[in-house]
Amino acid sequence: MKGQHDTAVAPDSRQKWLSLKLHPVRVHRSDENLAREDQLAWKIATVATENIAATDDAAAMVINRIIDNAAVAVASLGRASVVAARGQAEAHPWVASSATHAGATVFGIPGRFSPEWAAWANGVAVRELDYHDTFLAAEYSHPGDNIPPILAAAQHAGASGEQLLRAILTGYEIQIDLVKAISLHAHKIDHVAHLGPSAAAGIGTLLGLGAETVFQAIGQALHTTTATRQSRKGEISSWKAYAPAFAGKMAIEAVDRAMRGQTSPTPIYEGEDGVIAWLLDGPDASYAVPLPEVGEPRLAILDSYTKEHSAEYQAQAWIDLARSLGARHPELKDPANIVAAVLHTSHHTHYVIGSGANDPQKYDPTASRETLDHSIPYIFTVALQDGQWHHERSYSPERASRADTVALWNKVTTAEDAEWTRRYHSLDPAEKAFGGRVEIELTDGTRIVDEIAVADAHPLGARPFARDQYVAKFRGLAEGVLAADEIERFLDVAQRLPHLTAAELGGLTVTVAHPVAAPEGLF
Repeated sequence: MKGQHDTAVAPDSRQKWLSLKLHPVRVHRSDENLAREDQLAWKIATVATENIAATDDAAAMVINRIIDNAAVAVASLGRASVVAARGQAEAHPWVASSATHAGATVFGIPGRFSPEWAAWANGVAVRELDYHDTFLAAEYSHPGDNIPPILAAAQHAGASGEQLLRAILTGYEIQIDLVKAISLHAHKIDHVAHLGPSAAAGIGTLLGLGAETVFQAIGQALHTTTATRQSRKGEISSWKAYAPAFAGKMAIEAVDRAMRGQTSPTPIYEGEDGVIAWLLDGPDASYAVPLPEVGEPRLAILDSYTKEHSAEYQAQAWIDLARSLGARHPELKDPANIVAAVLHTSHHTHYVIGSGANDPQKYDPTASRETLDHSIPYIFTVALQDGQWHHERSYSPERASRADTVALWNKVTTAEDAEWTRRYHSLDPAEKAFGGRVEIELTDGTRIVDEIAVADAHPLGARPFARDQYVAKFRGLAEGVLAADEIERFLDVAQRLPHLTAAELGGLTVTVAHPVAAPEGLF
């Protein structure tokens, strides 16, 4: 490995290694009898079952993302969604039934728990603040959501750190390759539909399962995790954090059933009553899904990027631009000086987190944190006025309801710009962008125009994240939550990942002195 202080790696850097093979995928009638080896789920399974060593850059990035996930999980340990999910896991402690199964750990508390419930609780903790890694293409994703279920399975099965590392690389590879090819949001299907298959594939790599077993697990995981996007629309609820955790939990259960010989609907993607025909582009649809060739390294993780700020990824660059504008033009902080501010951006940003969504909740000062997290007018306004973004203070009811903020907020709108949409979807990493251009009209008749392509923390941004930044993010979010020695212990274990024994792998968790008690439920 190159050391703990690795340099940032540019997106799509894996192209220096390989050119992924494109696999055609279309709907087939039942009487066509599509051969198993020609089905997308089988091709994914063959990727998962190949034993491929990690490159130095990919291994270093896995460590970064384990640290990143833990950072945002620690910061959310006292939040209601996380406490409730943790309580459900606590109701399912692991009772040893064999020497080869040990249960899995849950962030915040000691002990071992049934792995699917540990994955559930940890998945909610990781996603709660919407503050970890991202990959955006035809679909969007948080590929770090693969880590909780794969880690839980690894701890339970007695895997080594090196086995876990390779399994995580499979999860990232499959999810990112699906995201590059198949849009879910265009049909209002939640993006975690790509996560069920990727996590199942990663667990297949972890356990060294055969292609037939992984194939059946992928089909089951997909079939049980295709849900609508209403979880990210209108009045966004706590289910936004639960949805990816549910996909991870379903992946573990699907693998368990497949290992017991149970099968899945087939062909799950291409069938005439399958996912593509009825949930996606329809019976005449066709896709080209990229997957690595035999023997090629799993490098998709290097295409992804994390968040410096706790907000939807398309807001990252806008936060950085707003902070800069506020410092250079303090007059912009006063709504009395502003006629209008228009953020010219991509189709996706405009319609998902912008005024193009036509969600009145995006301008509601009493809206939930999850809703404000998906309101770029709100986020831009607060970052402009405060010159910073904080995962708690920036979303507080007091902050959202401040009169001057509400007044300025209602003057901020978005507009789709064809060029920024093109750059959003570009396959060229040098021009792929998630920002846009802001045009601000002042009451004195002057105009201020500025733009930003990528967030400062992006690999091509002003201050790219590398190991030092990931460690600093963990320290900053863990301060006041974890004891100082617990912070150092976790960082030491995480950074030794490739060399961890099965016993040491149990150290990839954290405990707090006095966790918040969970409310009563059914269990």
